[in-house]
Amino acid sequence: MRRHEQWSDIEVSVLTRFGLANLVGALLSFYTGTLIETSRSGSGHSQRDLLVFLAYVAVIFPIGGVIAHRDVHNVTAWRFRGAALGPQKRRRLLRLPLRQACWGLLFWIGAACLFGLLSLVLDGRSVLHSLRVAGSIVLGGLTTAGITFLLLERAMRPVFRELFAMDAPDDTRMLGIRTRLLVSWTLGAAIPLLIIALSYVGRGPADAPNQVAIWALVTVGVAVGALVITTAARSISEPLDAIRAALARVQRDDLDVDVPVDDGGEVGQLQAGFNRMVAGLRDRRALEDLFGRHVGTEVAHLAREQGVHLGGERRDASVVFVDLVGSSRLAQSRSADDVVTLLNTFFATVVDRIEQEGGWVNKFEGDAALCVFGAPADQPDHATRALRAARTLRRDLLALSLIHPELVAGIGVSAGDVAAGNVGAAHRYEYTVIGDPVNEAARLTEAAKMRPGGVLASEEAVARASAEERKRWVVADEVALRGRTQPTLAYEPRIQSTVMTTVT
Repeated sequence: MRRHEQWSDIEVSVLTRFGLANLVGALLSFYTGTLIETSRSGSGHSQRDLLVFLAYVAVIFPIGGVIAHRDVHNVTAWRFRGAALGPQKRRRLLRLPLRQACWGLLFWIGAACLFGLLSLVLDGRSVLHSLRVAGSIVLGGLTTAGITFLLLERAMRPVFRELFAMDAPDDTRMLGIRTRLLVSWTLGAAIPLLIIALSYVGRGPADAPNQVAIWALVTVGVAVGALVITTAARSISEPLDAIRAALARVQRDDLDVDVPVDDGGEVGQLQAGFNRMVAGLRDRRALEDLFGRHVGTEVAHLAREQGVHLGGERRDASVVFVDLVGSSRLAQSRSADDVVTLLNTFFATVVDRIEQEGGWVNKFEGDAALCVFGAPADQPDHATRALRAARTLRRDLLALSLIHPELVAGIGVSAGDVAAGNVGAAHRYEYTVIGDPVNEAARLTEAAKMRPGGVLASEEAVARASAEERKRWVVADEVALRGRTQPTLAYEPRIQSTVMTTVT
C-alpha cells in the first residue's frame, strides 16, 4: 500500500508540474505579449485578448489534463500490476517527459494560430505583424516545453530508478549531455533574445515597443533562463556528485556501494557502468579471497604479481608435516558430520599457529597438513620458524586434546632443497613443493606418533636454525624411516622447554 501511495504521489507530482509550467508560461507570455502590442497611447484590444486567452485556457487545460493523466497512468500502471515491461513499453515510459512536453507545445501552437488569426482578421494587421505574434507565442511555448521536460524528468526519477534496477539503460535515444546543454542554452538564452528581437519586426520607429515591455521581456528571459540552466545543471551534477561520492567510498576500500540509476541517457549509462564496475570488483575480491583460502595468501600474491605458469624453481625451505593419530578409528566411530567438525577444529589450530610463524599451509591431505616455510616467499630464517612452529603447535594440540581427546597428532620437521612451483596440467594445476625434505618430514611424523613428545625434527633442520632455537632441541634417537636404508638422527624439543612453554 505504501508503494502504491508513493507512485500515486509521483503521478500527482508529474501532473502538477505539467500544469503549473504551462500555466505560468501562458500567463507570462500573455503579459509580455500584451505589453509589446499595446501602443504608447494604451490603445489596443487587450480586453478582448484577455477574454480569448481565458476562454482558451479554460478549454485547453482540462483537455490537456485528461490526456496527461491517461498517459502518465498508462505508462506507470505496470508497477501496480507487477508486470514486466517489454522494449516498446519501456521506451514509452522513458519518453514520457518528452511526450508531455510535446503535448504542451501542441497547445501553444494552437494558441499561436488563434491569436495570429485574430490579429490578421479582426484587427486588420499585416501578415508580418500576425506572424510576429504567432512566432512569439511559439517561441514562448518552446521555452515552456523545455522547462516542462526538465521538471517532469526530475519528477520521474523514482520511476526510472525502479525501472533501471531491473534492467540497465540501453540505447533508448534519450537526450545526451551535449544535446541537453545545447537545448538548455537555446531555451534559456537564445529564444528569449529572439522574442525581444521579434518585438521590433514590422514596426516603424514610432511604433517601437516601450521600455516597460522590453524590460519585462528581459526580466522574464533572465528568470526563465536561470530556471532552465539550473534545472538542466542539477539533472547532470546531482548524479555525478553521487558517483563521485561513491568513488570516494571505493577508494576507501568500501565496495558495499551502489548508485541508483535514474536516467535513461548517458548519465544513466555512466551510473549503470559504475555499478557494474563495483560489482566486478566485489566478484574479484570474493574470488581472490576464495583463491587465497584454497592456495594460501602467499601463493595468491605470487600469482597476482608474476602470473601463473607451469614450472618450478629450486628453493631452500623447511617443511612441517602434521598428521592425526588413529584417524581411521575416528572415522569409524563418529558420524561424517562429527568427523568433519573435528577435522576443521584440528586444522584451524594448525593453520593459526603456522601462519603466526609466517608459514604457509600447502595442502590438507585427509587428516594431515603439509606446511612450508621459505616458499613461495623467501625466509632466511625458515628453519627457525618451522621448529618454533612445531614446538608451539604441539602445545596448542595438547591443550586441544583436553577438550577433544581424539585430536592427538604427530609432527615432523625437515629442511633442505625442494622444487617449488606449479604442477599439473595447463587447465588444472597447483603450487606445491616436492623433494626429499617433504618425504622426510612425513616419515618423521610417523615416527613421532610413537614417541611421548609427539614431535621429531631432522638433524638438517636443527642445524639450519638459530643458536637460540637449537638450544631448545635435543637428540632423540636414530630412527629408521620408511623408504630409507640408513637410520636418521632425529631431534625432539627439550622436556624443560616444553613444560615451561605449556605452563606459560
